[in-house]
Amino acid sequence: MARALLDPADTAPRQTEKLLQIVAVLMRRVEQGTDQSGAAYAQFERAAMLEDQVRARTRELETALDLLNESNARLAAASRETEAARRNLTDAIETVQEGFGLFGPDDVLVLCNSRFGLQLRDIRDRLIPGMSFADYVEVVSASGHLRLPDGLSPQDWALQRLRRHRDRSTSFTVELTGDLWLQVSEHRTGDGGTVILQTDVTDIIRAEREAHGRMMDDQARIVRATLDHISQGVCIFDAEARLVGWNDRAAELLAVSRTRFRQGAAFADLVARMMASQRADAQGLNTLLAWVGTPGPRPPLRFDMTRAGDVVLDTFSQEMPDRGFVISVTDVTSERSAIAALSRANETLEARVADRTRELGEALAHAERANATRSRFVAAASHDLLQPLSAAKLFLASMEDEPLNPRALDALAKTCSALESVESILDALLDISRLESGRLSVRQEAVPLGPLLARLHQEFFPIAQDRGLSLRLRPTDAVVLSDPVWLRRILQNLIANAMRYTPSGGVLVGVRRDQGGLRVEVTDTGPGIPAEEHEAIFREFHRLNARASASEGMGLGLAIVERATALLGHEITLDSRLGHGSRFILHLGAPAQDNATRPRAPDPRNPRASLPRGLLGLLVAEDAEMRRALAHLLEGWGVDILDVPDADEALGLTAEIALAPDFVLIDCRAGAEDAGFALIRDLAARYGTLPARLLTANRDEPLRLRARRAGAPLLYKPVDTHQLERFIAQLIPRAP
Repeated sequence: MARALLDPADTAPRQTEKLLQIVAVLMRRVEQGTDQSGAAYAQFERAAMLEDQVRARTRELETALDLLNESNARLAAASRETEAARRNLTDAIETVQEGFGLFGPDDVLVLCNSRFGLQLRDIRDRLIPGMSFADYVEVVSASGHLRLPDGLSPQDWALQRLRRHRDRSTSFTVELTGDLWLQVSEHRTGDGGTVILQTDVTDIIRAEREAHGRMMDDQARIVRATLDHISQGVCIFDAEARLVGWNDRAAELLAVSRTRFRQGAAFADLVARMMASQRADAQGLNTLLAWVGTPGPRPPLRFDMTRAGDVVLDTFSQEMPDRGFVISVTDVTSERSAIAALSRANETLEARVADRTRELGEALAHAERANATRSRFVAAASHDLLQPLSAAKLFLASMEDEPLNPRALDALAKTCSALESVESILDALLDISRLESGRLSVRQEAVPLGPLLARLHQEFFPIAQDRGLSLRLRPTDAVVLSDPVWLRRILQNLIANAMRYTPSGGVLVGVRRDQGGLRVEVTDTGPGIPAEEHEAIFREFHRLNARASASEGMGLGLAIVERATALLGHEITLDSRLGHGSRFILHLGAPAQDNATRPRAPDPRNPRASLPRGLLGLLVAEDAEMRRALAHLLEGWGVDILDVPDADEALGLTAEIALAPDFVLIDCRAGAEDAGFALIRDLAARYGTLPARLLTANRDEPLRLRARRAGAPLLYKPVDTHQLERFIAQLIPRAP
């Protein structure tokens, strides 16, 4: 009908319009129908909708059923795989040769093989999956096949086993009845579970025991052979004081029949037999008995025991870890006899040394009295000679105003010059006498060097002009701590000596300051002094290129300088080369204002009163006589001395006693000073800087400077005891 209403020739819009009109007419007709027709249509519409919903729900239910069937299939496959894996795991652990048990993270037994707990037959049936680890330990601790250590109850063993369970990994060996051994290893799994392996190690333990037994037998044979080849007698006793080992030498030294030495013999029985036969002194045997019966740890015991026939046995006993003990005896008869003979020889030697010491003391006292007598004689003679000398000079002075002919005037001038030379010699003799007497007192005070040198310049300038020499003085404002009288005399002698031996040129006097303090230098342009004469020129009556006349002095000036500088605590050194002049250097120490803390010099009347006590000195001197003399002197001052001949023994001795000396004295031969400096460095590396002095006859200035830089100033030989006393007086004993 629709095709009849529509004309195929119409255009699409026209056809659409016609269809819309038809639909509108039909809708009006439907709307004009009865109510029953509308309800039926609504029911039809609802039924269509319900059918669509049922169809959708049915499709969803079919999808869900498909998914459920697929999940069930997968679960069944997984169950089959799990069961297969469990069977495989069970089969695998069953093939393990050791007992195997697996506990889960909750410490509950998951599975185990048939060998788990197999050795504990009385509880094996109780080890089943599902039991807790604590129950497992309790059941094992109650097994009759478990051999517990002495004194350990099953409850204590269980507690120890539970403590081991706290570790991530542990392994221990358990002893079972029937001489069986089980090694238990416990390890954590990744998820916190526990794997226990039980390994039968009985064969291993027995093999080790047999090997140990063979080794002990071998060691016993070795020990026995060793004991039989040593010179000592040895007896070995167990904790019950029964003999378990000995050698034939023991029976020989103790003079006991070898048949008495047998395995298991009681120590007390052996001692009783020895006492009964009086083969050894009862005191020594009682000492051994008391030591063996000592409760608790026994310290080593050593003593001499006398055997019949005056044989001396060195007896030594020592406890072993198991409360057994070893006693050894050594024949020391010859050694003890030698010691006794040596002791008697020492007593004789000490008596001879004491007698010799008394003789030396008497000789020294006699020499000192003779020296004092000589000094007093020289002083008295010099004073007595000065009296007529002064009178003669006065008479000659009175003749200078008389009218005399030229020849008489010339004779008068020569006579006055000769008398002045005699007076100078007498003054020098008096100075030497006072310096040697040891009773000369000095008064140290602040001395300005400028005015003192200016006065000396005025005194010597005319003499320099007469000889055609220049005398130059560098001004200074330095102040030094010294005795003004003796300091002037020292500088006076140095300048006079320089002018005496300077034929041309001149003399320069100056003051310098260095790290060691102030120093006065007297430099001349003379011929210089050969190196071999540097020591000799400081001796009395020694003159270089001496002339026949005594008008130029008798060689006492430098001797006075050296002794006076030692008295004042100063130093004198020489720097000279042949053909290049000479330079005498007087080292005065720190300026006066820096000397507030300077140690006070010992009282010359009692120089040893201020020496510290308890000092330990190290003396190194190759010359034995020099070493003995210095050691004797220092020991007389209350100083303990370690005297050795060379540096090697010095280092070895100090290392052996493990003590650092309070000071070091090193005697150096000319040209061998390097060894002394090396020893100073070695001692400083070991103990730190030590107060030290080098003893030498070399007065060269470069050596003095090197020694001061090394921290070991020089003491010139012959050693001045006043300088040595001042050095020791400033020391402080080291703390032990």
